Amino acid sequence: MVQPGFEPVREALIKNFTHFGEYGASVCVIRHGEVVVDLWGGFADVEEVRPWERDTMGVLFSSTKGLAAICLLMLHDRGLLDYDAPVATYWPEFAAHGKQNITVRTLLCHRAGLIALEKDLSLADMAHPEKMAAVASDTIPAWTPGEAQGYHGVSYGYFVAELFRRITGESVGTFLAREVASPLDADVHIGLAADLDHRVAKMYMQRKRDVITKILPRILLSPKVEGRVYRSVLFGGAESRTRRAFANPSALGTKAVGNFNKPEVRRLELPWANGIGNARGLARVYQPPALDGSHNGVRLVREEVARLPIPRHSWSYDQVLHRPMGFTLGFVKEEPQLFSPNPDAFGHPGAGGALGWADPVEGLSIGYVLNRMDFRIRSRRALALCHALYTCI
Repeated sequence: MVQPGFEPVREALIKNFTHFGEYGASVCVIRHGEVVVDLWGGFADVEEVRPWERDTMGVLFSSTKGLAAICLLMLHDRGLLDYDAPVATYWPEFAAHGKQNITVRTLLCHRAGLIALEKDLSLADMAHPEKMAAVASDTIPAWTPGEAQGYHGVSYGYFVAELFRRITGESVGTFLAREVASPLDADVHIGLAADLDHRVAKMYMQRKRDVITKILPRILLSPKVEGRVYRSVLFGGAESRTRRAFANPSALGTKAVGNFNKPEVRRLELPWANGIGNARGLARVYQPPALDGSHNGVRLVREEVARLPIPRHSWSYDQVLHRPMGFTLGFVKEEPQLFSPNPDAFGHPGAGGALGWADPVEGLSIGYVLNRMDFRIRSRRALALCHALYTCI
C-alpha cells in the first residue's frame, strides 16, 4: 500500500531489487499516525523460493539497540532510571576497575571506553545473564571514560541488558514484548518464541563475487569510511579498537553471520544484535517518539520525555567506526544527508541496512528490514528509500 504522493518510495524499493541486489525486504512509513507506505517483496528464502510475505520478519542487527533505548526511555519516564546517575548506582559490581563514575548517559552515548569484553564468549555463555554480568563488570575501559567516543558495537548489549535487569528484575526482551510490542501490535522481538521461527527470513552473507570485486578493493584502496574500518579490522592487529569491538563473541562475528539463522541464537536476548522484526513493527514502535510519546491511543512516555532524544548528546570522531558520529540516550544521530534532512531525527541502523527511525519534525517513523547483508557502513538501499521518502515531503 502506498498513499498518493508517496509512489517514489515504491519505485526506490523496486530499484533496490532490480539494480542493488535486494533479496527480500519490507519498508513501512507512518506519518502523524497514518500509514503512508507499507510494502514488502522478494524472497524470505532464495533456495526454497519462499516469498517474503506481509508478516515475514528479519534479523535487525544493531537496530535492536534502538528498541532497547526505547525501553530505557520508558524506565526514565517512570522514575526508575536517571540518565545522569552512575551505572553503579543500579549495578554496584560495575564500579570495578575505575568505572564507578561512568553515568548511564556516558554509557549510552558510547563514551565509556567499554568497547570490548575480554573473555572469549560462547553461545552457551550468552544464555546465562549472571555469567555475562560478571564478565561485563570486570571490563577495563580502553580510555578514560567520557574523554572519547567509540561505538560499543557488541559490548553495549551486555551492559544494557544487565543494567535493565538490575533496575526491573526482568529482561529487556520481556519488557519489550509486554510494554511495547503487544500494546502497539508491533512485530518486534528480542528473544523469539519457537512458534514464530517459520516467519523469519533467512539472512544471507555477501556473495563471493561482491567480496572479490567490491569489498577487497575498498579494503585495500578506499579512503572512505568502509576502507578505514575494514583495514582496521584486518590489519590493525590486537590493539585495533575496531577489531576488538567486533571480534567477541566470534560465534556471532563478521565471519559467522550465518549463525543468526539458527533457532538457538533467536532464543537468546541480545539487545545489541539479535532482535527480530519487520518494517511495520519498527515503524509502529518509533511512531510514539516521533509524535507526543503515544500512537493509536497507546502512550509509551510523556511528551516531554519523548523529546529527550532530540538534542545530540555526543558528537565526535568515533574511535571504532573511524568517522564522526552522534549519539543520544542509546540512539544514533546521523548527519542530515543520510536518513533524514532534519537534525532532530534519531533512531538506529543495523548491519546490512535494517533501520528504525523517528523524525519528530515531520511526525514520521520509518522501518526497513531486509535479508541480504551490505558491506557498506550505511546501506545504499536504506538511503535510497529514505531519500525517496523525503522527496515526497
